[in-house]
Amino acid sequence: MKKWIAQLHLWLGLGSGLIVFIVAVTGCIFVFHDEIKDLTRDYRKIKPEASAFVAPSKLQNKTKVLFPEAQPGMVVYQGRDRSAFVYSVIGDVPYHIYFNPYSAKFLQKENLEEDFFLIVEDLHMHLWLPEKIGKQVVGISTLIFVFMLISGIVLWWPKKRKHLRKRLKIKWKAKWRRVNYDLHSITGLYISLMAFFIAITGLSFSYEWINQGLYEIANLGEDKPEDILNIEFKNVEYSEKAMDIALAETLELTPGNEMFFVWEQGESAPIITGSYPDAMDYDHQSNFYFHPETGALIKNHQYSSKSAGMKLQEMTFGLHTGQYFGLTGKVIAFCASLFIASLPISGFIIWYGRRNKKLKSRI
Repeated sequence: MKKWIAQLHLWLGLGSGLIVFIVAVTGCIFVFHDEIKDLTRDYRKIKPEASAFVAPSKLQNKTKVLFPEAQPGMVVYQGRDRSAFVYSVIGDVPYHIYFNPYSAKFLQKENLEEDFFLIVEDLHMHLWLPEKIGKQVVGISTLIFVFMLISGIVLWWPKKRKHLRKRLKIKWKAKWRRVNYDLHSITGLYISLMAFFIAITGLSFSYEWINQGLYEIANLGEDKPEDILNIEFKNVEYSEKAMDIALAETLELTPGNEMFFVWEQGESAPIITGSYPDAMDYDHQSNFYFHPETGALIKNHQYSSKSAGMKLQEMTFGLHTGQYFGLTGKVIAFCASLFIASLPISGFIIWYGRRNKKLKSRI
């Protein structure tokens, strides 16, 4: 059985190794994107004030004045000491238009197609291929990587228990090929749980069935109708005032929270707002739904009232990047991704060395 597993491990690894390497390295780069942006883009941070946030409609209207071709959408208030931005489309190109959230002073126009970290994220998720194709390529390669982790443990597992301790140590004084072999097998063993965790949370972005599976597992297979809101309005005219009311009420319903968004989906759908306890931390999200014309609250969906499945779905980004556990989690995710990136390299060296040895023996 080990012989067949070894063959699968080899050829699947050779076939997917480059993609796994790219996905892992880009993951390393993306982990600290917020911290790097804060150091290099001064418009992201502002001096906090005691006054209230400027109404979202005012930021949208100012965006139209500054950029007449803009189609403003979601408004995001990133924190009490951070700028706000309006997601806008200008000539089919997406932008973030940054403002001071207290004075509505224009700060920066950010082209999302030219943003370094979003380019890295697209490479990480889609390999710069069309989204539908890229998702599948990355998803299949990640599934293969999960198999590689499991098969690698099977291949590493010693026949006799007395040899177990030796298999847990790297023979640093041995020849470099032996050291490389130990680094590949032992590193793979030590990071297998973390790598599996990162892979599964990442797969939830490629495959809806995995995302839905996480939801059902966390809910123990129970239906949670409170998580669903299907409302469509007819003969309703969207009102800017409704959007402003939605933000004001969200602020009242979640006092002390730092980050908020307001999203006007269209005249037939409710206005959605989101509220987060901490700035730049996309966990523990509370959502509220408002009538697009009157601003009346339709549904109060506080984080505490959400099902375990929905909470898990909403925290997958934070779990995948380590953000959920703060700076320590990001450091762990960075190191784990770095080790994952090393596995295809060390594995290729093992295969190449053995191949050359066989060729020389034939000669």
